[in-house]
Amino acid sequence: MSAQASQKRRRGVADLKKGGTPIVGLTAYTAPIARLLDPHVDFLLVGDSLGMVLYGFASTLPVTLDMMIAHGAAVMRGSSQALVVVDLPFASYQEGPAQAFRSAARVLAETGAAAVKLEGGREMAETVRFLVERGVPVMGHIGLKPQSVHATGGFRVQGRGEDQAKRVAADATAIAAAGAFALVIEGTIESVARAVTAAVPIPTIGIGASPACDGQILVTDDVLGLFAEFTPRFVRRYAELAPLISAAAAAYAADVRARRFPGPEHCFGAPPQD
Repeated sequence: MSAQASQKRRRGVADLKKGGTPIVGLTAYTAPIARLLDPHVDFLLVGDSLGMVLYGFASTLPVTLDMMIAHGAAVMRGSSQALVVVDLPFASYQEGPAQAFRSAARVLAETGAAAVKLEGGREMAETVRFLVERGVPVMGHIGLKPQSVHATGGFRVQGRGEDQAKRVAADATAIAAAGAFALVIEGTIESVARAVTAAVPIPTIGIGASPACDGQILVTDDVLGLFAEFTPRFVRRYAELAPLISAAAAAYAADVRARRFPGPEHCFGAPPQD
């Protein structure tokens, strides 16, 4: 069997199944990280969280479509098996379905990714339907919506109280009916996320929601202990790399200042003799 034939094919949106083995997702923003995560996940999300994680913004709002395309293309180059989904950033789709299609078409064409993700419930159902009917696979995102933090008063848990619970459920139903292939549920109390998962026919992906969701996603930098400024309560750290990186940088700085660095003859071998 040729090496090409033995390689695993890249997953598509139809490979994210409801029920059964839980779906595994992580964020990725760069080719090297995508390459490390690729064998272990079902999908990689190029999230607009990169605005906070990589660029130091206070929220995701300043992230541009060009930024998402650049990072999406990098993640595609670094991965070979995982389904890659790219976030549509703030102000790239809210104006209406036509704007959303133009943005999504750029993302798919310029990155090679398989799908886009957008935030919103019932108010975005028409846009989701418009995209899906034109061949753009869409992952929905309800519950806590980071792009709407100013409108909702900050990063608040969703689904508390009967009215909120009904609103989250109605949003989920609308996005599923519009044709989304999967649905992220963020920052939503467990009982509501569990009920939504049972009610909609598409797989749900929890982030700070319910273990009863069909899968889970986390920000990789949180998982690795790289992003120390703010860690959500629902995040389980699987490593603490930030102090290791700081220690490595300190050791390197000490070597440089003490002139403890090899010359080219040590790095590349002795130069050829004339």
